[in-house]
Amino acid sequence: MTLRKRRLGRQGLEVAEIGLGCMGMSQSYGPADEAESIATVHRAIDLGCTFLDTAEVYGPFTNEELLGRALRGRRGEVVIATKFGWRIENGKMVGGALDSRPEHIRSALEGSLARLGTDYVDLLYQHRIDPAVPIEEVAGAVAALVRAGKVRYFGLSEAGVANLRRAHAVHPVSALQSEYSLWERNLEADVIPVLRELGIGLVPFSPLGRGFLTGAVQRAEAYPEEDYRRKDPRYQGANFDANVKAAESVRKIAAALGATPAQVALAWLLHQGEDIVPIPGTKQRRYLEENVAAAQLTLSEAQVAALDAALAPGKIAGARYGEAMMATVDR
Repeated sequence: MTLRKRRLGRQGLEVAEIGLGCMGMSQSYGPADEAESIATVHRAIDLGCTFLDTAEVYGPFTNEELLGRALRGRRGEVVIATKFGWRIENGKMVGGALDSRPEHIRSALEGSLARLGTDYVDLLYQHRIDPAVPIEEVAGAVAALVRAGKVRYFGLSEAGVANLRRAHAVHPVSALQSEYSLWERNLEADVIPVLRELGIGLVPFSPLGRGFLTGAVQRAEAYPEEDYRRKDPRYQGANFDANVKAAESVRKIAAALGATPAQVALAWLLHQGEDIVPIPGTKQRRYLEENVAAAQLTLSEAQVAALDAALAPGKIAGARYGEAMMATVDR
């Protein structure tokens, strides 16, 4: 099982074609096991899945700390992406408050470097667009960190077309991280064409539909209080029933190929272009190995077309976030 490389942006950032989202090792999807999480990171490196995604707000802070422990002696083998942009006070995220002031960006990065046990990060994203700070100031602040050798490449997360263009005009944006999958195709109409015009790579998070495309899902109320899915509109009530039906095509194609639904969902994403690098999240080695194996799966044009039709925009019921989080998505 060998993962190929893909290039994000025109500035030279090369990463494995499938990355590892580390957020769930610290929060959001049920209890975590640190020993298994670290073993998962080590197994990922051994498999060539060396593009690791974290953020200061995951925890907050604990996910970067865990990754720092996992990478002792192995920093040079991986590409680390982390993010800044939320206001964090006394170790807690302050509601939905954003902070991308240049002085905050600098201090946030210093904290990330300390927790990760490194003197640079490969890819630094603004986690969400901060309407109080012009994107030109954000891009300028990150450009200064690039010149200082503390950051290699600049990225944005959930940014819309206008801010992508404005940021890229100040300092090249190598990657946009946004939710994109068979389950959530909001980028196709306008964002992806602009990414390709500007030469910006796409890093889809939640490429498995927050677990829905794996086929192993339950209704929202079946998850514990601390689990993100309990509040996910797509897991609730009639939305859940409609979405189970929509995802049936993924399960059927997986059965025909002798693959898992998750592998089919990832293979579909890889099929969308060489500039797309999904980062499925997991905290267990068995799911990591399943995800990485998706790179070996080939879908026929007929299968891709069937998936496109079955899960076309508008076929999925419910918003992808609650109202407060949707307000932070820059469209």
